[in-house]
Amino acid sequence: MRLLFCLLISTICFSQESKFDWQLKKEESGIAVYSRKTINSNFRELKSVAYVKTSLSSIVALLDDWDTYTQWVYKCGASKTLKKISNTELIHYQTVVAPWPAENRDFVVNVKFSQDEKTKIVTIKSVCWADYIPRVNHHVRITEFNACWTLIPSKDGVVQINYQLMVNPGGYVPAWLVNMAAIDGPFETMVHFKEWIAKEKYQKAKISFIRELNE
Repeated sequence: MRLLFCLLISTICFSQESKFDWQLKKEESGIAVYSRKTINSNFRELKSVAYVKTSLSSIVALLDDWDTYTQWVYKCGASKTLKKISNTELIHYQTVVAPWPAENRDFVVNVKFSQDEKTKIVTIKSVCWADYIPRVNHHVRITEFNACWTLIPSKDGVVQINYQLMVNPGGYVPAWLVNMAAIDGPFETMVHFKEWIAKEKYQKAKISFIRELNE
């Protein structure tokens, strides 16, 4: 039942539904990683799913702690907030360390936090704003990027965490090579996420714009 639900809930993030089905690529340590073909790109869309007994505020506190991304997000070289628009919206810059001889990548995204009043489902959507700042030397600017965290609480205190990503890394890296190696990123990020969310500072966090399911 949970597997079916997580496949259905993925449409919360991306308005354009794919005609292709999700395919399970890896399942280990309580983390499942899926991929599927996309209609307008040779790059595959990715999704990782995990279940953690924790509060919604703890997860949002970690995801909004941008300075820590270099320590737990896969291949993150730099992470910083360019502009804080409000408590629930900001513009974020991040770099991705690429294996030699490929050039490192970077991207700029507009990030928005929201929560459904009835279900208490939280979504954090990141949409590419590639031209917000000038290009950076020795980096390939990613111009196609959409990502979304979906946090689905349950009455037993377990939160289903979905991370969905569609990205074209740009440059001259062939799509087949990117697709072959792409599973590692979502999996490793979720592994480290589960370790970090257990830290006391996040477990004690209370976010003003987030309501728990039992509130």
